[in-house]
Amino acid sequence: MVEPSSKRLPDLVLLNRQRSVVLDLAALEARLLRALPLCAVHSADGVYALRSLEEVVVSLVSDRRIAQIHRDFMNIPGATDVITFEHGEIIISAQTAMRCAGEYGHSTLEEAALYAVHGMLHLNGFLDGTDDQRQVMHALQEGIWLASRR
Repeated sequence: MVEPSSKRLPDLVLLNRQRSVVLDLAALEARLLRALPLCAVHSADGVYALRSLEEVVVSLVSDRRIAQIHRDFMNIPGATDVITFEHGEIIISAQTAMRCAGEYGHSTLEEAALYAVHGMLHLNGFLDGTDDQRQVMHALQEGIWLASRR
């Protein structure tokens, strides 16, 4: 059996599909490329599904668009911060990232990176449906988010 850490990482594709929030896409992509291998070595279910993907596509969208996706795929009304699909797509609301960044005292880029780390961990089997799951996932995502700053 091949150890998860020795398998190839998926390609990362960053798409900006919104116009209301200005972000340094090159800096965000560099940040996500640092976070990807840190996420790939953690798996909640032992499957390491992140490593079986050819690519991870991170799309920045508007609140309006993520609300539509939220409703269409999860039957939940309203905008959210991030939605992850098991085929490797992570949808991030740039407007929500901008609002929350102000609340937490860091940049919109930092908040978007946090959402992407959250999505990558979901791809590797982490869940946040219960308080215990959320506590484990959020502690791990915070550590990866901070480590990927360097």
